[in-house]
Amino acid sequence: MTDYRHELWFGSFVTPVAHPPQAPVELALTSERAGLDLVSFQDHPYQSAFQDTWTLMSYVAARTERIRISGNVLSLPLRPPAVLARAAASLDRLTGGRVELGIGAGAFWDGIVAMGGRRLEPAQAVRAVGEAVSVIRGLWATDESGPLRIEGEFYSLTGAKRGPAPAHRIPVHIGAYKPRMLRLTGRIADGWLPSLRYLPDGPASLGAMNEQIDEAASAAGREPASVSRLLNLSGRFTTGGGLLEGNPGDWAEQIADLALQYGVSGFILASDDPADLNLFGHEVAPRARELVQTERAA
Repeated sequence: MTDYRHELWFGSFVTPVAHPPQAPVELALTSERAGLDLVSFQDHPYQSAFQDTWTLMSYVAARTERIRISGNVLSLPLRPPAVLARAAASLDRLTGGRVELGIGAGAFWDGIVAMGGRRLEPAQAVRAVGEAVSVIRGLWATDESGPLRIEGEFYSLTGAKRGPAPAHRIPVHIGAYKPRMLRLTGRIADGWLPSLRYLPDGPASLGAMNEQIDEAASAAGREPASVSRLLNLSGRFTTGGGLLEGNPGDWAEQIADLALQYGVSGFILASDDPADLNLFGHEVAPRARELVQTERAA
């Protein structure tokens, strides 16, 4: 059991459908009204049925007032990190510090290549993510003197001017499942962002995967607790008794268990159903927070 004792927060994971174009925007507004802390969107630039995620994020930012906004996760092979750094910093400044940056190495390589991206082997993809994070943070580091120069295997900057700085320290969350990417997450990321449905053994996978992140963090001189543990969830509000297949009270108990046993602090519901988002925000989130607070105080 590992409870990193992070404050719990809750979000939504919305499909950026192109038709009707306002549908994901309305779900973002529903998320905010439901009291959720974050709204996030898939990023598949090769999917013609989806809107461009960054454009959608910017529009949603202008329509909302409080909720944080993120890609979940942004496809680095099709989003040059230097441009992404400037885009994220700009949107963060415009929103008063509401941007988070979820990034991934890329999984659907046929689609990526069809859009002009480079196909990478798994080890290459891990190294590319590491370089991309260095580029992004380097361009944000306006307190450092001189232009940014990076001669990398995948990304090279030959004197890029730094800035603008974001309004706050934008957290960088990495979508990771395999050992190399988990170790990279421990070394450099602010957060780990997997999806429950893709974990090989469901929640039981979290313990061993956390250990890999923690060991890498410690080896890099970091506190393991400096890496937030987030989790994309999917389920149904029903009368069933399975994992995330019950009433809001059942969900709250199971989420509290994930927080206390595995240190998960960010719970992001993948749903395009406004009713689900309302139940998650109004009923599940406050009850889960109460359960965790009570257990921690015991």
